[in-house]
Amino acid sequence: MGRSGRRAATNRIRGPQSALTDFLASNNISAVQIRDEYERRRQNARQQEAQNAPPAAPVEEDEEEEEDQVETVEQKKRRKKKEEAAVAKIKQSKAYQKRKAQKDDEPGGDDDEIAWDMYAKSKPLPGQLENCELCEKRFTVTAYSKTGPDGGLLCAKCSKAQEAERTKDTKPKNQATSRDKRRKTQSNLLDGIVRNGSKTLQELCVEKVADNINDVEEFGDLPEALLDRLSQILSKRRVITSRTLDLFLRSDLDSISVYDCGKLEVQDYMKIFSIIPKVKRLNLRNAGQFKDEVLDYMLERNVPIQHLQLEAANLVTDVKWREYFAKAGYRLESLKLSWLDYSMDDESISHLVNGCPKLKRLKLKKCFRIGDASLEALTQLGHLEYLSLQFIMPTTMESLRKLVCWVGKNLRTLSLEKFDNADDEVLAAIHSTCTSLSKLRFCENDYCTDRAFCALFTEWHNPPLSHVDLSSNRDLDYTRPNGPEDPIGLASEGLKALMAHSGSKLERLDISSCRHITQETFAEVFDGVKQYPFLKDINISFLTKIDTVIVAGMFRSCPAMAKVTAFGCFNVVDIIVPPGVALVGVPNALESIVQEGDFLGGH
Repeated sequence: MGRSGRRAATNRIRGPQSALTDFLASNNISAVQIRDEYERRRQNARQQEAQNAPPAAPVEEDEEEEEDQVETVEQKKRRKKKEEAAVAKIKQSKAYQKRKAQKDDEPGGDDDEIAWDMYAKSKPLPGQLENCELCEKRFTVTAYSKTGPDGGLLCAKCSKAQEAERTKDTKPKNQATSRDKRRKTQSNLLDGIVRNGSKTLQELCVEKVADNINDVEEFGDLPEALLDRLSQILSKRRVITSRTLDLFLRSDLDSISVYDCGKLEVQDYMKIFSIIPKVKRLNLRNAGQFKDEVLDYMLERNVPIQHLQLEAANLVTDVKWREYFAKAGYRLESLKLSWLDYSMDDESISHLVNGCPKLKRLKLKKCFRIGDASLEALTQLGHLEYLSLQFIMPTTMESLRKLVCWVGKNLRTLSLEKFDNADDEVLAAIHSTCTSLSKLRFCENDYCTDRAFCALFTEWHNPPLSHVDLSSNRDLDYTRPNGPEDPIGLASEGLKALMAHSGSKLERLDISSCRHITQETFAEVFDGVKQYPFLKDINISFLTKIDTVIVAGMFRSCPAMAKVTAFGCFNVVDIIVPPGVALVGVPNALESIVQEGDFLGGH
């Protein structure tokens, strides 16, 4: 060997070898030999699988082996032979004969084509091998193997992924739909709406318009009642914006009501009066951006408003209110102001009294800066017919009694809420002065006695009332659950006198939280024999002495009943609600069931 040959042999670089490589080399085992043995075993396994498989389900040849595998001539001959045998078996099957009969009328039909098509679409049986349709991975077919989008089989991993995707697309949607439906049902229930049948066409159309309000260009000539209903729905959804406000503005209208103005600006309020210059009735709730500039614009354009209702218009100053009462108050017949914690003080009320001689309806609720001086000023409004007051500042009993004596003669509605210092003399003044009332609210008081309430309704020269709210008139000392010996607030004798006086015409009754009324009194008043033909709405919340029998008696005594509110009445259980009645606050009440017998569960 030459020097160059020896140098090449000497300089040959060899990397480190593993123990397995050394072992194979020492026993004369090469990689080629291992590969041949592997191919031989695979071929034998395929042959054994073809022999054991049922004739109607031929085994497909694995044509998608690893990229480095090459089919030999011998293997190709065996594969074609097995395919031809499988096709021959298919031609003898009933499914093939049926397919062939269907193809006989078609031109160019080929029997072999039908057989080969059935062979290609035949699915492996459990225990056989198949390629996954999605990832092309080889796997063993089982009885639980799922089908892919194109009809092929899927491996376990792809099957789980497909099922997870399907669940993700369907389950949340179904849950959301069910949750929204329950929420809508409960919302209707709180509003006293119980629907036993389908909605009217008008209701469906109104809701459809509300659902697609962003695509609506104009409402056309809708009547005011439908416009008001749309305003209520859209306000509840808080979607009243400058754009949606335009849909409600028509020059031929004389009234507009927007129940949520939270997204409106000063220019939007001015736009109302520019498009509807003759508006007479204005109702704006949550009007936080209703400012002095708006009142200036109304005065400048001489807007003939006769009925004004504003809520939370806190950015109007006292000076501007006084100017408005002085210049435009002579037109006002109705004024309702609420939630004013910055403006409207006692002096502004004095300007209101002097500047509004035609005022018949006045509502001042939760105006934080008015007190006894305002009560004194309101005594001059002897022509009032509707009066609703709720003050935040404390007032004296004498001021309130004097107001009732001066303005009570012509009143049809009297609402006095949360006057803590009102005593029995105020109720006596109502009894002696008010003889034309149809609605009475006197609530949230812990000073008047049951004896005074009984005297109020006994031999009262006032027609039967249609609406009564005497809620939360009770003793506040909860260390005495039964109250003092002389009951505070509305108790048993007062309720009996009330129902004896107004039960024949009463439509709505609220006696919630009047906790000193006994169970025996309720059982006597609502015994199922005495009838209150017009009573359709009653609130008995937090009267823990009421039980299932009493509520069932209410259903029998009140044939027109539509809504019963009974929060906190834990003794009302398994009550069957009559059709068309909304029972609110009783989670274990049974659904409306039409059946004979008493309205009691378990019968």
